[in-house]
Order: sequence, then C-alpha cells, then structure tokens
Amino acid sequence: MALQNVTQEILKAAEDQASAIKAEADAEVAKIKADADVKIAEMKDKEDKKLKEAIERLNRQELSSAELESKKIVLAKKKELLTEAFESTLADLEAGSADVKLVHYKAMVEAAKKIIDSPKAIMSVNDSFTASDLGVVSVENDSRIVAGLILQSEDGTVEVDMQYSTLLQSIWDREMKSVSDILFG
Repeated sequence: MALQNVTQEILKAAEDQASAIKAEADAEVAKIKADADVKIAEMKDKEDKKLKEAIERLNRQELSSAELESKKIVLAKKKELLTEAFESTLADLEAGSADVKLVHYKAMVEAAKKIIDSPKAIMSVNDSFTASDLGVVSVENDSRIVAGLILQSEDGTVEVDMQYSTLLQSIWDREMKSVSDILFG
C-alpha cells in the first residue's frame, strides 16, 4: 500500500504541478490577449482618427472644389451678361435714327478737329450724310464700317477712329469695374 500511496502522491503532485503550469499559461495567455486587445484598440483608434482626418480633408477639398466651380459658373454668367449688355448697347447705337447719328457724328467731328484741322470723314455705306452736313472736307464710304466715323487728315497721316464699336469698346474697357459693380454690386 505504501507504493500505491507514493504513486498517488506523485500523481497528485504532478497534477498540482500541471494545474499550476496550466494556470500560469492561462494567466500568460490572458495577459498576452489583454495586451493585444489594448494594442489593437490603440491601432484602431489611431486608424479611426486617420480615417476621420482623411474624410474631413476630402470633404474640405470637395467643398472647396464645389465653391470654385460655383464661382466659375457665376463668373461665366456675369461675363455672358456683360457681353450681352455690350452687344445690345452697340446694336442700339448702330440702329439709331439718322437724326441721332447726325448729332453724334457732328460731335465726333468737333472733337476730332482738336487733332485734325480739316478732316475728311469715312463712314458706313448705310449713312448718307454729306460733307456739309458733318462739317468736314469730304466724305467717303467704306463697307467695313457699320456705324460711326473714321476721321482722317487730308494726306491720310493722322486718323481718329470714332466708330461706335471702337468708342464703346474703349469706354467699356475703361469702365468695366464700374459697370460690373452697377450690374452685380
């Protein structure tokens, strides 16, 4: 019986030792698992933060891009409206009555006489004013002119372009900011 007691004691000691080793291993596994869970949570938080920042950056870029596109559309529409206003004004000037044009043309001749003493007038084939009507030396017609005058010295060395399109473009260029402020301000 002594042998059986010794065997049981050895088995019990072995089982106790195995249980202790298993408990240590379980504790080590639990510790490793807990450490891994903490690291995974930290990595997840870090990646979530990166993802959130990336989403915010993309949203800002998207918003910025949309705002830029919106500004481009608004600017294009403003330019279109300004072009329409210019073309409409020019068409109204060019379609003016002969009486209105004569008043304008006489004023153009008077202004040009500060530069050219005795100008000759070149005008549209659609205008039928005489040299005496305008107060110039002579009148020539040119099919390239729609409305307004080109005034030249008799020898052709000095020329003043007073076509409606030229005058309107000059005023338009000089006053574009004011026109834009009036229309869109």
